[in-house]
Amino acid sequence: MFSDAFPLKLIDDIVYEVDCALITVKPGADVNIGANPSAEEQEEVLEDGAIQINNVIHSFRLQSTSFDKKSYLTYLKGYMKAVKAKLGETNTDRVTEFEKGAAAYAKKIVANFKDFEFYTGESMNPDGMVALLNYREDGITPYFTFWKDGLKEVKL
Repeated sequence: MFSDAFPLKLIDDIVYEVDCALITVKPGADVNIGANPSAEEQEEVLEDGAIQINNVIHSFRLQSTSFDKKSYLTYLKGYMKAVKAKLGETNTDRVTEFEKGAAAYAKKIVANFKDFEFYTGESMNPDGMVALLNYREDGITPYFTFWKDGLKEVKL
């Protein structure tokens, strides 16, 4: 769902916040993951049929989805139960800490529900993680939130 090549930080030992940015993508061209272009460069690039897209969404082919508060809470309850069960099999020492941290963080999500956009992985697995997109205090800088214990580390 993301790579450690992106700036990330662990929050409350329960979620990762992954910073992202808008990039310009031209059909058939290499991905530009660098800094945002100047206004002049942006106009030129976009005239050629290019689009601007979030680099994490683009790189990991995340798929937009939507929830109302009630349906998200139903999803989250089931997801947390599945993560807890998996931790019970693989890391029993982490279960209590996960339950406490996840409950506290879920309250933050619910309190700010209207601020989030929701994304699933490319497979759109309904039982998989739903990543949360939000913006920093400046209202411009996007970041994703991923549940730490719902991730599986893959080393390449």
